[in-house]
Amino acid sequence: MRRPTIKDVAERANVSLKTVSRVINNEPSVLHGTRARVLRAIDELDYEPDAAARNLRSGTPFVIGLVYDNPNPYHIIGVQNGVLAACRETGFGLQIHPCDSTSPLLADELADFAQRSRLAGLVLTAPMSERMELVEALAARGVPLVRIIAATRDPEDGHPCVYVDDRDAAYEITEHLIQLGHQRIGFLWGGLAHLSSTERYAGYEQALADYNIPLDKHLVVPGDYTFDDGFRGARRLLALREPPTAIFGCNDEIAAGALAAAKSAGLNVPYDLSIAGFEDSPFSRQSWPALTTAKQATEEIARHAARLLIARLRQDAYDDHPMPVHNQGFAPQLVVRGSTAPMRPRPPESRPNE
Repeated sequence: MRRPTIKDVAERANVSLKTVSRVINNEPSVLHGTRARVLRAIDELDYEPDAAARNLRSGTPFVIGLVYDNPNPYHIIGVQNGVLAACRETGFGLQIHPCDSTSPLLADELADFAQRSRLAGLVLTAPMSERMELVEALAARGVPLVRIIAATRDPEDGHPCVYVDDRDAAYEITEHLIQLGHQRIGFLWGGLAHLSSTERYAGYEQALADYNIPLDKHLVVPGDYTFDDGFRGARRLLALREPPTAIFGCNDEIAAGALAAAKSAGLNVPYDLSIAGFEDSPFSRQSWPALTTAKQATEEIARHAARLLIARLRQDAYDDHPMPVHNQGFAPQLVVRGSTAPMRPRPPESRPNE
């Protein structure tokens, strides 16, 4: 099927081509009812304006960039969908730029990407968004940006962001496991470059401390945000002389790997071993049993970050519904599913016959 054109939108909304163009360009002269009718037609036809052509006509960039480096494909898809939703609301285009977050030339690379692609600004995801030297280098080069970061509160550092309270959610997951009777709770780290890993570990550690449970470093295993690291980390924990009765994976992919390791060891989840993840990705719902997790509204977080960037770039972008330009926080919520249960008492050790 051919892609819908601006003419198709005009016919569907029963307006002129010029009116559709004015709506796409967010000109304030369009009546509210007419604007709503055109936007509805754009949505029904799934019409995407040619952002590059608009840039050349107006001299004003109508494209933003999304920068990421993350091994978790479900997370990245959620972020992309959220940013794209905000772009469609305002007629902006989107350029997606995967990169190597460890590159020493990353600031130059991203500044060149923004200039070469005539971008209005960037949405930065972790871990780049949490590297202040990179953020400040881009700001010094005049690149507008909004960050998505892990933080318990607004950092108030002068750089706009959307922040996610991973620490409190991780505390709640650990507390849930403790209240089920678990004392030996393993923790499988995500990538050390991501502040979310540090924040989730801090929540785990604080919950243990608040319930007077000693922290056993043998139960804490380093790794990355991958299924394979979850599998390997769980196998390492289960090989301990005193294995854990519950495992908290730093994300759902890690937790799904831990679940596979438990099954390979012949364990019944959740009765022999409880497992919890984080993020509420498809991994958590497609696993069997489904994973207890913390629901993180990834698409909505990314959508808000893009809306925040666009509102700062163009004050008329949200004429009908003014968009606040201050930082906003999100708090993941505990979702209890079948992978966690009260700790089952271990059978008494058998004695040799006397």
